[in-house]
Amino acid sequence: MKETFKKITPRYELTWYLKWLSSIFILCGMALISAGGYPLLQLSLSLIGVTGWGVVGMIWQDRALIFINSIAVFIYITGILKFLITSEVL
Repeated sequence: MKETFKKITPRYELTWYLKWLSSIFILCGMALISAGGYPLLQLSLSLIGVTGWGVVGMIWQDRALIFINSIAVFIYITGILKFLITSEVL
């Protein structure tokens, strides 16, 4: 017996584009992390991605997405600030 599942996430609306764009930013940040180098770019791309997912979570009123991405935003901002303070970029 074949079961069918109804898709509940919106398609081709603002959140659809935002979640995919945010996922691409996160994946690019992850790829740079695995390749090594460019730590500020890694952190920045990942920060953009998790911020986008946080916005999606707020639009969807999904507390789990809001919670995890809010913490991730804090972690990435802390990492960026640490990098800027300890390096000679400033």
